[in-house]
This record gives sequence, structure tokens and C-alpha cells, in this order.
Amino acid sequence: MTMLSRLFLSSLLSLSAYGTMTLPDALARGPRDEQDAARRAMLEGRAMPFSTIKRRVEGEMGDATYLGSEFHQNSNRYRLKYVRDGRVVWVDVDGRTGEVMGRAH
Repeated sequence: MTMLSRLFLSSLLSLSAYGTMTLPDALARGPRDEQDAARRAMLEGRAMPFSTIKRRVEGEMGDATYLGSEFHQNSNRYRLKYVRDGRVVWVDVDGRTGEVMGRAH
């Protein structure tokens, strides 16, 4: 199996973990709406500040390089994207508690 096939299968499996969510919120509404939703969630006390969440996850990711993030309003979760040793790693974090909920390679 080629590297691209493995990456594609990993992506499909990780997206299936979201159940009813068919598209990431970032694709469905656009980055600006996603940022606004994350800010509203923080101001309403439903999510921690992103900088706090990112700092916590970076402590666990060690030498991995941060690539970006998404906020999923429906589940109140952040998905942070890293690359380590040529492999992409997604880290799902509960926005309210900052707890890492899962990882996908």
C-alpha cells in the first residue's frame, strides 16, 4: 500500500469518528466563521482560550511541527494538526476542559 493510500485511509477513519458530522466546520462555513464561533464559545464559557489549549497540546507533542487547527462548533472540540517524522498527526481536544480526546495518524 502506498504512503498516499495509507494517508487517505487514515483520514477517512479519523473523520468517521465524528459520526454525524459530514464536513469539518471550517469547510462548511469558512475560516472566519470558525474563528467567530470559537471566540463566542470562549466568551460564553463553553471553551478555553485557544492559546491555552495549544500550549498544553504542544507540551505533549514534543518535537512535532504545528500546522494549523479547526474548531468544531457542534461538538465544541478543537482539532490541531501536526507533522512528526513525515507523518501527519491530528489531535482532538475538548474545548471546555482542554483534555485530549483522541489522536489520529
